[in-house]
Amino acid sequence: MKWHFADMWEVIADTVPESEALVHGDTRRSWREYENRAARLAQVFTDQGLGPDTKVSIFSCNCPEYLETQFGLFKARCVPININYRYLEAELTYLLDNSDSEALVFQARFADKVAAIRDQLPAVRFFLEIDDGSGMHLEGATRYEDAIAAASPMPRIERFEDDIYMLYTGGTTGMPKGVMYRHGDFAPAILSSYAGRGMKAPANKEELVAAVKTLQETGAAPRGMPACPLMHGSGMWLGVFGVHHMGGTAVTFDNYSFEPATYLALIEKEKITDTVIVGDSFGKPIVKVLDAARMEGEPYDLSSLIFLVSSGAMCSIEVKRRLIEYGKFIVVDAIGSSEGNMGVSVMNRGMPASETAKFTPHPTTKVFTEDWQEVKPGSGEIGLIANGGFTPVGYYKDPEKSAETFRVINGHRYSIPGDYAMIEADGTMTLLGRGSVSINTGGEKVFPEEVEEAIKTHPFVYDCLVVGVSDEHFGERVTAVISFQGDGSLEREDLINFLRGKLAGYKLPKTIVAVPVVMRAANGKANYKWAKGIARDNAG
Repeated sequence: MKWHFADMWEVIADTVPESEALVHGDTRRSWREYENRAARLAQVFTDQGLGPDTKVSIFSCNCPEYLETQFGLFKARCVPININYRYLEAELTYLLDNSDSEALVFQARFADKVAAIRDQLPAVRFFLEIDDGSGMHLEGATRYEDAIAAASPMPRIERFEDDIYMLYTGGTTGMPKGVMYRHGDFAPAILSSYAGRGMKAPANKEELVAAVKTLQETGAAPRGMPACPLMHGSGMWLGVFGVHHMGGTAVTFDNYSFEPATYLALIEKEKITDTVIVGDSFGKPIVKVLDAARMEGEPYDLSSLIFLVSSGAMCSIEVKRRLIEYGKFIVVDAIGSSEGNMGVSVMNRGMPASETAKFTPHPTTKVFTEDWQEVKPGSGEIGLIANGGFTPVGYYKDPEKSAETFRVINGHRYSIPGDYAMIEADGTMTLLGRGSVSINTGGEKVFPEEVEEAIKTHPFVYDCLVVGVSDEHFGERVTAVISFQGDGSLEREDLINFLRGKLAGYKLPKTIVAVPVVMRAANGKANYKWAKGIARDNAG
């Protein structure tokens, strides 16, 4: 068996055909049905002249059709392209053009957006529309269920480990970029998920079959549910790929607007074992609903939960402590990006929590100074985090950025997306933040994430983003955009007094801008462009 997502999932479908693969509301699909529908979609794409290395974009909220489409594209050796469903016309046009997409699979709710840009997409020659109950329809688009019903399952074909899997970044610090991985590198790396079940990662087809059978027969097959969107790596990689590789069930719900009560009720109803969130922007609302339910005498039953993973944004120690009050599950705080995973922080009721932003680096993770010398533990030096595990091939159509990010150092290839950190004397890694959003004030470099996490420890603060605003004296002025708990508020002087001893003087915010809600992307990540605009508008 080659290490390829489609090959591996076909093996699993053959091994446990009647086990549940997908759940969404009243829709339940076995692995047999999942594989069959994906094979029919593969034939649909092939009939349209789409094949190896053809790019096909998916414009959808979380649903079974998203996963079926991805599986079908893998089967046909096509390349699925993830689209942020919050994108407006210009962003949609950019991504479809930049990715060279030749087909678009979309939920009907987005028909108007697609119609508005259709004449700007000469390369897109096939539109496949998922019926989502919205009642909308794009004239000339093929209906998803009609296409599946009319097609026969595509015969299985030979695939190759050099086939490309691609994920577009969220564009937090610039235009979205397509990060390219080989199936032969990425697909087997996901098998590390077996370690969470105390099992050795399968090394071949026979071991994969045996491992999946063991999990099913012992009732230990995982049931995973991403709280965050499948369109981003955290939701897809941590919420689905790991679960699928163990022959488990992926449970989804419509996440266009995250509702913590819906999410928690599904954990209880579907006996979810694994779930993924994105930092405090998901964790705080979840804790709020858990608290309210307990106060009302109707607490949620989270006894099935084994792992709650946070990735993609900071998860503060306070939020992690509050979460583990509600179950015996393990909270895994993972540091990573679209370009790879770099370290974790793990806690439960029996494990003392590490500080916010402190992680145990993977054995393959290093921190290098800007002249590419390895940072020594306890030296106090700041360096760039380098992921030396499985690394991307590069960025799609961007050789210059690829050469900058993916480097060979001392004979080893690393992914260096631009995150700065220090290595403490005990070997742990303290994350400081992304260099591209750092603030240069009075000749000093300030990392927003470090300041944000300190500010968010104040009991009045609900959320915060920190940006730099042009300043004649300092070059840039550290500005905090803050939303407060309930009716709380805070004067700058009071916040500064609170922060003294937690941050160096030059890192303290010179200005506070209060807002009703700190705007974030749909996946919970920071929206620094929005925060910078708000800060500039309120500059005094």
